[in-house]
Amino acid sequence: MTNLYEALRAGELCEGDLRLVLSDIAPHIYHKVPTFFFRMISSPAGAEVGTINLRVGSTAHIERYAGHIGYGVHEAFRGRRYAARSVLLLVPLARRVGLDPLWITCDPENLASRRSLELAGAEFVEIVDVPEDCGILKYGNRSRKCRYRL
Repeated sequence: MTNLYEALRAGELCEGDLRLVLSDIAPHIYHKVPTFFFRMISSPAGAEVGTINLRVGSTAHIERYAGHIGYGVHEAFRGRRYAARSVLLLVPLARRVGLDPLWITCDPENLASRRSLELAGAEFVEIVDVPEDCGILKYGNRSRKCRYRL
């Protein structure tokens, strides 16, 4: 893991004006799997445009409801394909840690997120109902999730 950590710190995850900067590697507070946390940085200004994380674990909960990748783009920077580009930057890391396929979920009503996943090459699989006892509902998530495979 040290070589991987050093490679990530060296800034290998970049494309054009977008750079993913590793901020932490820790168990996800809710999903309880090792997680790489990144800040999305737009160069050359160095502005943080959002965050993205890669959850390294393939539990039924992650594959069905939470997804291996979670992201958010700050409102002022939306519409510039930062989410789709960031997802693509994480694919080699995901493969390197053994995640294939990647499952990514979003709310059915979130058309921007759905479009981001399609731009990243993810394939829509289905919309599933989130069980009432699923913990993600406590965090304001909807009762249904779109599942995408990449």
